[in-house]
Parts: sequence; C-alpha cells; structure tokens
Amino acid sequence: MAIKMQNKIDTTFSATSMSDLVFLLLIFFMLTSTMVSPNAINLVLPKSTADKQLVTKDVEVYINEDLLYFVNPEGSNAQPTPYEELLPALQNAILQDNSDNHSIILRADKSVPVENVVALMDVLNELNEGFPEEQRYKMVLATEAK
Repeated sequence: MAIKMQNKIDTTFSATSMSDLVFLLLIFFMLTSTMVSPNAINLVLPKSTADKQLVTKDVEVYINEDLLYFVNPEGSNAQPTPYEELLPALQNAILQDNSDNHSIILRADKSVPVENVVALMDVLNELNEGFPEEQRYKMVLATEAK
C-alpha cells in the first residue's frame, strides 16, 4: 500500500500580475512626465502659427514679466543676470555651447516691451563683433503654438 503526500508544492510561476504592475508603472510615468514644464522660468510666450520647433539645446535667454534676464537657467531657483553682466554671461554660455547652428533662443514673456528685446540684440551685436561672419550667433524668438 502506497501512502500519498497531501501537500504538493506547485513549481509554476504566474507572471500575469507582474505584467499588470509593469503596465501600471508605465502609465504612471507617462502621465507624470507630461506634467513637467520645459521652461525653468514661468513665462507666457507669445503665440505663433509656425510649426517649426528647435530640437537642439542652444544658449537660452529668458526675460520674465519683471524684466529680469536669465542666461541658461538651471531649474526654478535660477538667479537673474543684471543687464550690465549680460555680455560676460553670454560669453561664458557660448563657451559651453556645442551646437553647430550658433543660435541664442530668446524666451521672452509676451508682456516684455520691445526695448528690452532690442537691448538684448545690442548685447548680441557686441558679442558677435569678435567672431567671423560664419560663426556669428543669431537670435531666435521662442513662441507658443496657437
């Protein structure tokens, strides 16, 4: 007479709950990543019908509604650059720039007067005096799609 064991161990592994967990994590990260704002400074950009967007990371200058300048800000705790120190700050930023198109992206709040944009253009012209024609920096105005 053979005695049978009552407790048999099941050696199979069910991966269905693991795949459910992976899909839930994927959905969570997809939703939270869309909530991250690409701008470090809170600006309301002017609207444009142009569909072209810049992909490369160039030198960025922000002008907020308080008329403060920011050169390549890192995060929301960036320090403003006084207008008198704008040229040396841009010179330092272009030393770290490794893009080929030599652009300075201006992200100005829509309430910023034209005088402040022209003042930045003057600084850019002063910056470009030391470069040959093919290496001069251009200014690109960032807008928001309509």
